[in-house]
Amino acid sequence: MMTERTGRPPQGTGRAEAARYTWPLERGEGLRLLTSVSLGRLFFTRRALPAVCPVHHVLDGDDIVFRLGDGAALAAVAPSSDGTGTVVAYEADAIDPDHHLGWSVVVTGYVHRVEDPAELRRYEPLLRHWAPQPTAGTLRISPELVTGFRFTAGRPAG
Repeated sequence: MMTERTGRPPQGTGRAEAARYTWPLERGEGLRLLTSVSLGRLFFTRRALPAVCPVHHVLDGDDIVFRLGDGAALAAVAPSSDGTGTVVAYEADAIDPDHHLGWSVVVTGYVHRVEDPAELRRYEPLLRHWAPQPTAGTLRISPELVTGFRFTAGRPAG
């Protein structure tokens, strides 16, 4: 049995399973889903190579705000000298490992340092590290592109 959107058979354990579907997410739904999780992955370039760093995030409007404890990563994503910011990608998801159902969202945009003292104080209680570590900087991604998919066992209503 093939899925309608991906054209690939669903993965499973050999037992009969319901058809699986992959549905694209609209921008607004993707951003809303990001508010339901606090951990994602920042994708950036370090010394001309792809790099990824797990970070905790909060949404402030449509912007994704997070802290970096790694000074080298912060230097790699520091805004460009012309002030436009550095292009990065951010991914977060919630996928059931047993049933392969859930969603994945990728945001691509420009990252900027948060330097306003009032904003930094406001984000302080919202951005807690799992393990105590110094913070190298607080950053904000302004989304240019929001894409994602919902993985379902049936067709969504509508």
